[in-house]
Amino acid sequence: MQIDFFGANCLRLKSNGTTLVFDDNLASLGGQVIAGKDDIVCLTNDGLIAEPPAAKIVFSTPGSYEVSEILIDAVRVDSFIGGDYPHATVYKVVCEDINLAVVGHIQPKLSDAQLEELGLVDVLFVPVGGNGYTLDAVGALQLTKSIDPKLVIPTHYEQKGLKYEVPQQSCEEFIKLAACETSFVEGGLRLKRNDLSEQLSLKVFKNT
Repeated sequence: MQIDFFGANCLRLKSNGTTLVFDDNLASLGGQVIAGKDDIVCLTNDGLIAEPPAAKIVFSTPGSYEVSEILIDAVRVDSFIGGDYPHATVYKVVCEDINLAVVGHIQPKLSDAQLEELGLVDVLFVPVGGNGYTLDAVGALQLTKSIDPKLVIPTHYEQKGLKYEVPQQSCEEFIKLAACETSFVEGGLRLKRNDLSEQLSLKVFKNT
């Protein structure tokens, strides 16, 4: 599969002609809309964007879905800040024999029932930018340890060209706390099952 990271919590997964785009709110941060009209959009929080993009399908609520042999389980959790949007959604995606979990702005502690619902996770995408807006390095590491993935890809950190509502920290502190093998990705990431090791590792998209 092909994985592209555009900043904030916006990710794009491509597999066998199907494209999933997560949290496409870059237009409100000084970036561009990523999702196309034939893409599947997944939103981790209903309050993330004012109006869903003109996509083929938009998911934003808990449930189990299947799109072109890609399985999607959307699990309801508590959002990081609460307020008008007290709940958020974690997406578990099974694609090309890889189990991926995409996390938005959520609390660092999941219940046993939520962890059981997520099940086995090979790859975890987790925000690390902190500053009271989303998970910081400590919270992201706590969540990582509870989910126990093989690979972690940090999101929502300081990024050139994006104007966050709350300035975000770099991912350096998370890299330091994780204390595991770390490699940096320039451009997109091609990922296959046999690329995953048994020991925890990080892949960090370069700040462009």
